[in-house]
Amino acid sequence: MEIFYVIIIAVLFILAISDLIVGVSNDAVNFLNSAIGSKVAPLRVILLIATLGIIFGTTFSSGMMEVARKGIFNPGQFYFSDLMIIFLAVMLTDIILLDLFNTFGLPTSTTVSIVFELLGAAVAIAVVKIARDPDAVHTLGTYINSSKALAIIAGILLSVVFAFTIGAIVMFFTRLLFSFNIKKNLKYFGGLWGGLAITAITYFMLIKGAKGASFMSEDIIEWIGANTFKILFFSFLGWSLFLQILLLLFRINIPKIIVLVGTFSLAMAFAGNDLVNFIGVPLAGLESFKEWIASGSDPDALLMSSLSAKVKTPTLFLLGAGIIMAIALWTSKKARTVTKTELSLSRQDEGTEMFQSSAAARSLVRSSIQFSNFFKVLLPQRTLKWIDSRFDPKESDKLKDEKDISFDLLRASINLVVAGVLIAYGTSQKLPLSTTYVTFMVAMGTSLSDRAWGRESAVYRITGVMVVITGWFFTAMAAFTSAFLIALFINWGGMYAIGAMTVLVIYLLTRSYKLHTRRKNESETKEKETSFSDIDSNDKIIPSCQKTLVNQLLQLSTIFDKIIIALRNEDLKSMKAVRKDVKQLNASIKLKKDNVHKLIRKLDDNKVDSGPYYVQIFDYLRETAHSINYISDPVFSHIDNNHPPLGKEQQIELYEFSLQINEYINFLIYILKSGNFDNIQEAIQKQHVLLEKEEALRKIMIKRIKKGEAGTKASMLYLNILNETRNMILQSGNTVKSYRDFYISFNK
Repeated sequence: MEIFYVIIIAVLFILAISDLIVGVSNDAVNFLNSAIGSKVAPLRVILLIATLGIIFGTTFSSGMMEVARKGIFNPGQFYFSDLMIIFLAVMLTDIILLDLFNTFGLPTSTTVSIVFELLGAAVAIAVVKIARDPDAVHTLGTYINSSKALAIIAGILLSVVFAFTIGAIVMFFTRLLFSFNIKKNLKYFGGLWGGLAITAITYFMLIKGAKGASFMSEDIIEWIGANTFKILFFSFLGWSLFLQILLLLFRINIPKIIVLVGTFSLAMAFAGNDLVNFIGVPLAGLESFKEWIASGSDPDALLMSSLSAKVKTPTLFLLGAGIIMAIALWTSKKARTVTKTELSLSRQDEGTEMFQSSAAARSLVRSSIQFSNFFKVLLPQRTLKWIDSRFDPKESDKLKDEKDISFDLLRASINLVVAGVLIAYGTSQKLPLSTTYVTFMVAMGTSLSDRAWGRESAVYRITGVMVVITGWFFTAMAAFTSAFLIALFINWGGMYAIGAMTVLVIYLLTRSYKLHTRRKNESETKEKETSFSDIDSNDKIIPSCQKTLVNQLLQLSTIFDKIIIALRNEDLKSMKAVRKDVKQLNASIKLKKDNVHKLIRKLDDNKVDSGPYYVQIFDYLRETAHSINYISDPVFSHIDNNHPPLGKEQQIELYEFSLQINEYINFLIYILKSGNFDNIQEAIQKQHVLLEKEEALRKIMIKRIKKGEAGTKASMLYLNILNETRNMILQSGNTVKSYRDFYISFNK
């Protein structure tokens, strides 16, 4: 029996290591985003500062998370064997759930997940105990502390609303004071702003850190509590004076200092507080195991009342966990994905958006515009003009000069300071706030006030925020349900169930790794295609455009051939694959068309006249993609619904026609590659031949319908293919002609 529980403890600690890795991948967004988004320093420097914060924060840990042992359930009502099942179910669920969120780049709360996993698993075992002894006086309330879960839910709602609102208000007035021309205005207020910000961070570190530090005595903690106001007052005076002197003498960048110090403090707070979300449950299991061994009792007879006592986590475990998290911070690709989501929703400029618009977002934006227009009537035009001038990002040297910067240092410092103060205040008031929720919503609030959500991007950004917030509530529901079911399964299956769940976790982690790698590669490909990062001079514009057109026309020709062959063979499997190719082709061309403005900005002044031809190229190319889409969808539907196949004559006609189209597209590709535009006249002649062929086939089909020689479904499909093929022929030729005009205009 002892070996059984030794194995469970071993599994718990193996799962704890995995949980630390997936946990830091999700929570890294809390302390990295402001620094990465503003490019305050090279990524290696940012990671180094965050790493130091994590390692230092482990010494500030408040010990084993109480909620893991007695916050959600009453340990005195459960036997040792019951708690081992609960703890194991919690860790298995936590890894699966957090890894799922990481894979899709959605930040969520590790605190909420662990609380509701404990609740779900404890309810499952409590239900089993009640069912086994129906005559007992115990009810679910005897086993479960439900008020804790309700407090967590209330904390979610409060933190979302307050963090967003306060972040927006503070950002608005700070931007009014400094505008985007930070250097000019910092001369006068830099010291005061820096002193206020670092004092706020000091307050955050005192409240979130010092009270739980392993080396802090009770007397020191009481002294800090009694003299907090004095500490903050003299801190403000000292830092303000010191920073103003440095600013005058050495022209230091005060917002840069604030962001780096803030990154360190949030990383320290994460390690000191959220660390226990990952190791609290395994350590509670270890304490339970020690208690059971010492008692010599039967595992089904030992009630675990001892867990109600307060226990400090051994420093060795904390340091080990901190080192694992630090390594994960440097190596985790999923941490970059989660970070990318928040940066995409808060970046200052427009571009390709991660989320589509939703009806709720559109309605909210429409209402906001109406409210804004009403409010503008109340203010003088001169005042509105002055406010607009303070929010003009063109005044920011860094936003203009730096590539891929999401926002400036002023917004980054506001994100960190406001988030730190709110978290510290919530902690001092014993409110169950989530670090993730507060930091994310502050970032969204500052983005709104900073006018990062313009009319071009607002509906997409708001939809993204709604998706993330919905995911937070999904975290609670999924954590509770999954842990509930897994606990029941382990209780029923014993060691076999533990083995099966362990294998399932390994399988899911492997699958999610492959899925994340594929999504990451696709995302990087899209970014490369739409950012035109390979074009660092105007000399590379023509070769890049030529390469793009050749690749797209080749894909077009290949897909068309596959559609005709799949239709002839009634091959549903092939058509499913073709539809994926068509979707990918459409998405690729749409991205290029939507980001044409990025290349136009790269054109030299004497090349600007060629810009309209470049836009025209992708207009025509987009039409060819539409045509192939309008061919593939009806063909797939026809095969999928088992409609009658085309007649033999129709199949032969389409096949021969496809060969002629293939020859025509290859000739267009030859023109593109050779750059010999004298051949375009020959291409036009080939186009006319194909159009006449299409018209002849259409007339033949009409006669067949008249004579009743063809079925309705097959006839309509055949005519649709001919019509869309005609469009494809025309638009592909127009694409090459537009490229010729662009080439000639560009090289004048």
